[in-house]
Amino acid sequence: MDGPEEADSDDNADDDVLYGEHEIVFLEELWGEGFLSPGGPEEVARTIGDIEFTGRLVVDIGCGSGGVTITLVGDHAAGRVIGIDVEPPVCEQARARVERQGLSDRIEIRRVSPGPLPFDDASIDIVFSKDSIVHIPDKEALAADVFRVLRPGGWFVASDWLIAHDDQPSPEMAAYIAAEDLDFGMASPHRYRAALEGAGFVDIELVNRNEWYRDVARDELERLTGSQRGRFESLVGPSELARQIRTWTAMVPVLASGEHCPHHIRARRPA
Repeated sequence: MDGPEEADSDDNADDDVLYGEHEIVFLEELWGEGFLSPGGPEEVARTIGDIEFTGRLVVDIGCGSGGVTITLVGDHAAGRVIGIDVEPPVCEQARARVERQGLSDRIEIRRVSPGPLPFDDASIDIVFSKDSIVHIPDKEALAADVFRVLRPGGWFVASDWLIAHDDQPSPEMAAYIAAEDLDFGMASPHRYRAALEGAGFVDIELVNRNEWYRDVARDELERLTGSQRGRFESLVGPSELARQIRTWTAMVPVLASGEHCPHHIRARRPA
């Protein structure tokens, strides 16, 4: 499995990170401070739905630069959140953000290495992730490991970027994935459901968010190429902005076709 296991220290990290300084600055300008995927606190709330987080011990897989993790405590009253990520730069920013918010007693940020989740069996109330497990290609191993660490009755609550089918990506989808250059391991809704069922989950719900992000992504591309282009150029430089514009230009058509279909995912370990 390419999921996380605990690392000894940030000094062990691979220098070839996916989310370096320019990437973080760009994404936070596009999606909001502390957020490396779209929708902000509102999309976190929609992902959670009516699942109760109050007082719960939560693991946030792929915590990024900390905005989501802080939202789980500030907006959803999680008792304690352990945010994990494999990338040292985002962990450093997340820790600093947590300290500035005065939440170090309720939030822990851990840098981890790829591998099984570094938690004991049946020790976590909720495993959460916002648009990060796209980087974990083995969804079956992920589902089994999440099931393992959840307490009976615990919930897996996530959003992820999915592909609509189990066949080879279309040329347009392949071009988009190549443009992202972020080691995406996209799976279909069918494969996700089968993986969750195979792990033993019940009350499985997958909600297609394609229509929402299809429209949002068009607006984002307009910001990058029109109304806010100068702002983004000043932050990341012309060449980095041009690279991001190529990515969004490739993404908009596969959202329009429905082949790229972000989903909300919820599933419960039986009590």
